[in-house]
Amino acid sequence: MIGALVARKAVAKAFHALNQHDLATFMSAWRDDGVFIYPGQIPASGTFQGRAAVEGWFHNFFDQFPKIAFDVQDLCVRDIFALGGNNVIAVHWNLQLTNRDGRAGKNSGVTVITIKGGKVTLVKDFIFDQDKEFRLNWSADSH
Repeated sequence: MIGALVARKAVAKAFHALNQHDLATFMSAWRDDGVFIYPGQIPASGTFQGRAAVEGWFHNFFDQFPKIAFDVQDLCVRDIFALGGNNVIAVHWNLQLTNRDGRAGKNSGVTVITIKGGKVTLVKDFIFDQDKEFRLNWSADSH
């Protein structure tokens, strides 16, 4: 149960930092060789390797979406008894946002987080709706 409590606290801190556009706090949990994978067929999609690349992606995310509100729905932890700072966490979330063009949007997804030695080493997002609305929110479609 210690592993689950630690994971819950860390996830709450990370999503609060995202909602506040607090990049320094959010990145403080990442390893230097961390990897972030974002789905879809838009310019923001892809695999971002290393702290600088991940930080750059989230900086662009904050620029694109001045208003974001993640609401964590569910959290699952692979090893609820983990003590060594190694675990895998799945977080189901809903998101409401407004992009820099003033367009409001919403989505939901699951983020799978791999932690080694107490730091994030891999994050992979699974976004439920990647249709035209998703592309418009990212300004990937002109109309």
